[in-house]
Amino acid sequence: MEYPPVSVVMPVRNEERHLAESVRHVLGQDYPGPLELVLAVGPSADRTEQIARDLQAAEPRITVVANPSGKIPAGLNLAVRTARHQVIARIDGHALFPPSYLRTAIAVLAQTGAADVGGVMAAEGETPFQQAVAWGMTSKAGVGSAGWHTGGVAGPADSVYLGVYRRELIERAGGWDEEMLRAEDWELNYRIRARGGLVWFTPELQVTYRPRASLAALGAQYFHYGRWRRVVVREHPETASFRYLAPPGAAALTGAGLAAGLAGLAGIAAGAPAAVGWLTVGLVIPLAYLAGITAVSMALSRGLTPGVRAQLPLVLGTMHMCWGTGFLTSPRTLHRSREPDARVRSAAHDGRADARQ
Repeated sequence: MEYPPVSVVMPVRNEERHLAESVRHVLGQDYPGPLELVLAVGPSADRTEQIARDLQAAEPRITVVANPSGKIPAGLNLAVRTARHQVIARIDGHALFPPSYLRTAIAVLAQTGAADVGGVMAAEGETPFQQAVAWGMTSKAGVGSAGWHTGGVAGPADSVYLGVYRRELIERAGGWDEEMLRAEDWELNYRIRARGGLVWFTPELQVTYRPRASLAALGAQYFHYGRWRRVVVREHPETASFRYLAPPGAAALTGAGLAAGLAGLAGIAAGAPAAVGWLTVGLVIPLAYLAGITAVSMALSRGLTPGVRAQLPLVLGTMHMCWGTGFLTSPRTLHRSREPDARVRSAAHDGRADARQ
């Protein structure tokens, strides 16, 4: 087959640790066609911009553009406008393409006629904590049944991880929504599907992802994931599923049980009437949740080292509770909807129904 020229676009901000490695994996592709890389660099508190400029100076296939807002979707739009080619491959500064990624993606794009193809976020940790997070991100115990986390069968999908796009269909859909600060790929793929484009998942495409390195960073990441997933459900209620609603349900029940239990203990300490002491029964809920995630993680992680396994309940609890809390507290003012008209929404709904059949 003929291999068309490809523009790889990478929005980066505060990626000093991983940027050079990620760029090396892009430029090291065994892709037989022309290849360029556009880095959209946001304001960073580390050496990200200097590293990007040094990489550009050493490699003519790299172009650096400034992304003053630092927003990922804005950086993607800037990079696409700078890109020269008609196939756009999206990657992040903490992700690593395997050598055959573009060759495989272009073959699938040609075979399926899809607008966008993508695969699995293959999380891999470097430290024991990151390895625990990687397990959580690739396990149904952590993220449910999402194919781009846990794998699955090739076929039509609502969205895919990163993605290799036909540029004309990005432009026809209006590009990335620059106010959609999370789930921006899902939202763009929704508009692509609504206009008749096919989004195709294939487990052949595996991109190495470096998880957050600290509990605080992981908690913030999943809190924002939850906040923005509530935006998606609010604007597209037909997309709500058990996977999206389970974490907020667990967070609400666990929080209510913990609050009641602590109130009961405080009442007992203060000499309140005996009836107040019954509130301590609420502690059964968080204790049962903790026991449940501990049992599940121990049962499903027998191949991991003891040091990694010991951190799994903490990782799962952080992912679930922060995601759920973000979902429950997401304000209606977080995003101004750019919904398609009713005819386009109907087309997107019909496309999902076809994909399930």
